[in-house]
Amino acid sequence: MLRFDPFAEFDNVARGLLTGQQTGSARAPRFMPMDLYQVDDHYVLTADLPGADPGSIDVSVDSGVLTLSAQRTTPADDGVRWLASERFSGIYRRQLTLGDGIDAAAITAGYDNGVLTVTIPLAERAKRRRIEIAHHGEEQQLTVESSSG
Repeated sequence: MLRFDPFAEFDNVARGLLTGQQTGSARAPRFMPMDLYQVDDHYVLTADLPGADPGSIDVSVDSGVLTLSAQRTTPADDGVRWLASERFSGIYRRQLTLGDGIDAAAITAGYDNGVLTVTIPLAERAKRRRIEIAHHGEEQQLTVESSSG
């Protein structure tokens, strides 16, 4: 689930008013494209961050919210006459609310060729398991599947 941050939007509007730049200008980052899918007992999140400074990339979890942030800088404007300026620069940030069935302590991340990959494992209690049911007086056992995530 994507979480909307009204304060980030307010910051963007205020920055535009104070600097004279319109919000959503070609040089301001708009969003961080990402994919999220499940494989077996974990989720995989991939986010495109081409040209992001590797040292600026931060992945954190706080109170069940996964936050991804990164920064891409532009060359100094000193003596530069821009002919085209279409590449976004600045701070990129994305937040997702994690469910209860996530093992937040085991989340891992890697950055390769401009793509941030975050592996989000399910908690042991949320993994699919089989429960055997023994019936007294019968030789047969029934198998029941349970899944909580």
